[in-house]
Amino acid sequence: MAGTRQLNSQSAAIRSRAGAVLVSFCIPITAIGKFQFTIDSVMFMMSFVSFSFSAMIRLPRMRPYCPTAFSAGVLCYFLVTLVGPASAQSDQTGKRPPVIDIHVHTFGGGPGTGPMCPFPPQFLASDPKSKEAPFGWSPQDCTLLLDPSPTPEDYMKTMLAEYERLNVTAVVMGDPASVQKWKAAAPGRIIMGTSFAGGPGSDSYTPVDQLRSAFTKGGFQIMGEIGVQYQGLSPSDPSLDKYFALAEELDIPVGIHMGTGGSGRANITMPKFRGSMGNPLLLEDLLARHPKLRLWIMHAGYPMVDNLLTLLQANSHVYVDVAGLIWSYPIKEVNTYIQRIVEAGFEDRVMFGTDQMVWPKLMETSIAVIDRASYLTPQQKRDILYNNAARFLRLDKANITAANSAAGR
Repeated sequence: MAGTRQLNSQSAAIRSRAGAVLVSFCIPITAIGKFQFTIDSVMFMMSFVSFSFSAMIRLPRMRPYCPTAFSAGVLCYFLVTLVGPASAQSDQTGKRPPVIDIHVHTFGGGPGTGPMCPFPPQFLASDPKSKEAPFGWSPQDCTLLLDPSPTPEDYMKTMLAEYERLNVTAVVMGDPASVQKWKAAAPGRIIMGTSFAGGPGSDSYTPVDQLRSAFTKGGFQIMGEIGVQYQGLSPSDPSLDKYFALAEELDIPVGIHMGTGGSGRANITMPKFRGSMGNPLLLEDLLARHPKLRLWIMHAGYPMVDNLLTLLQANSHVYVDVAGLIWSYPIKEVNTYIQRIVEAGFEDRVMFGTDQMVWPKLMETSIAVIDRASYLTPQQKRDILYNNAARFLRLDKANITAANSAAGR
């Protein structure tokens, strides 16, 4: 009987030590990379739970120890899923690390705008003899359905509340009056941008003198979004040169739409759009004429990654944003494209953006894509979400330092 009690005591001690080891291993895992949360970490912790069940079934001698492993596994799961994500978004004071969204529009809601499901798995073919939808995204059973704002006013109000909650500074672009309204409502959160080119379907351009006034007297700091691809024009077209000369003279950053457009149906809704005019290498002549121009390629020139990398290698003043790309393609494709740019050595040129137009919750969904990217280090995530854009925009260095200190970097 004494031997049995001694054996039971030893078993209990072993189980206690096993549980302590598992839990002590679990806690630092949640702290890796300042609590950077990834799906991989959850799956890793859940393996403890799976192991305990398997051991009980297949290895009778392990059964006394399995409840401990199971309990530790469950505890690890909750530490990672509950503590991890919260910490990934907050510092010790509860404030989230700062984010810069370099690509936001003032469009807002309106009649006919419906919910949107991000990461569509497919772009559907259409028949010209049938009624063709304006979007080519395939229907899907959506667990992340994003509702639109009903009006531009509600859109602005909701977005500004999201910026406060998520600690976001946004480059907001649109017609000057709309952008100024956003700035007046949240002066500390908004960087104002406007362009000389109208939206898709518009061939009218803002006079150069009017644009100069917006930058020198109106408080505008960004020239964008320049969407001449929708008119079938190359960004290096000589007719546009006076605008880029102005940006170079005033040291105004320029954002140019490059890549795809029309959500799989540009041939139906945007007949002047030319995919070939989104080739990043078309920027070479423009950059050669204006060597001091600060320029970023919107949408990262998707899907022309080889040409994009060629341009980045040859032009150190050029950055990219991942706006639009980050939610309007299959999630595996999104991550593959971003990973290719980073692993090619251009991680300090990638800037976060949403291409936000009408769905307020798109901001948090898009941030999560970067936060959960297992191929990015914690530092790379912070660089994409904040540091690269802060450097490109030449934000005050003291503010950048304070922001990184708050994020624990």
